Amino acid sequence: MGLSISVATGLYGISFGALAVAAGLQLWQAMALSALMFTGGSQFAFIGVIAGGGTGAAALGAASLLGVRNAVYGMQMNRMLGPRGWRRWLSAQLTIDESAATAVGQLDAAEQQRGFWTAGIGVFVLWNLCTLLGAWLGDALGDPRQWGLDGAAVAAFLGLLWPRLQQREPVALAVLCGVVTALAVPLLPPGLPILLAAVVGAVWGCWHRSAAQEAA
Repeated sequence: MGLSISVATGLYGISFGALAVAAGLQLWQAMALSALMFTGGSQFAFIGVIAGGGTGAAALGAASLLGVRNAVYGMQMNRMLGPRGWRRWLSAQLTIDESAATAVGQLDAAEQQRGFWTAGIGVFVLWNLCTLLGAWLGDALGDPRQWGLDGAAVAAFLGLLWPRLQQREPVALAVLCGVVTALAVPLLPPGLPILLAAVVGAVWGCWHRSAAQEAA
């Protein structure tokens, strides 16, 4: 699963590379974002602000806001995987949506380790290679969305989510978050609707835990 997630997500890096150059960034700047920031949502938010005429500080603020979720993932991955030494630093850099979701989707501890590292390293390598390709092709690529690369990442997430929708509650939560996101898209800046859906999911989880404790 980690390899298929890596390929699907890595290909999306072509879109980022092309859009980064179109937003006015140089090739090395696009590569620096992919290598150092390495979180797609934050990177797209960054170049979105730059393309709209915003300042570097505003772009960094938007990117940081979206990157907050990776800190939450990091706490969960640290508890689940228990990395030590240099692996701890490397795992912090590789903790993204895809690597965290792949690890959480496994039941066996060894499979969680393999899923996290395979998806994390695979996405990092392919994302950076595809960023280079997209930035190099630049305007010759045209609108990246016409190639359906944005759909590849969405399909990868659906592939991770689908096996977990076996009971009524996860299905209800997924539908609720989807509706909230769809309603928020026309009203909020890009990137914030998914954060709002995450807040809804967290509130749902807290309410469910409190109800279970009261019942016990």
